Amino acid sequence: MNLASWLGEEGIELLSVEGNVTTVPYGEIKAVCFVKDFQGAAWQRERKIFTTRPKTEGLWVRMLFRDGDFLDGVLANDLLHLEPQGFSVVPPDPSANNQRLFIPREALRDLKVLGVIGSPLRRRKRVPPAEDQIKLFE
Repeated sequence: MNLASWLGEEGIELLSVEGNVTTVPYGEIKAVCFVKDFQGAAWQRERKIFTTRPKTEGLWVRMLFRDGDFLDGVLANDLLHLEPQGFSVVPPDPSANNQRLFIPREALRDLKVLGVIGSPLRRRKRVPPAEDQIKLFE
């Protein structure tokens, strides 16, 4: 696929194994998987939710698909990375075959933000050194 123009108005432009370019309408797509290896495990067999709080910065979201399936992911916390056609998310299993997923808006029934990871608004307060701490460089 051409990453500069793969998201069209009618659907996603794909190149088949035979070399034919086809456009698949967004309504027929549940997810586009960007994978490490084409021979890897199917998406349905991978972990679908985070077992602990994600470490990657972004919005922790839970997506409910039209078919009743659900999936957690991390969405970029930057409005410039949002596409009008759908969402690009990092799936919950970092060791799995899928590195990134594109989920069309038409495939979703609901999308909820579960948390904001790495927000610059909430910084940890520095703990002042103890009074009895020796000062080496003063």
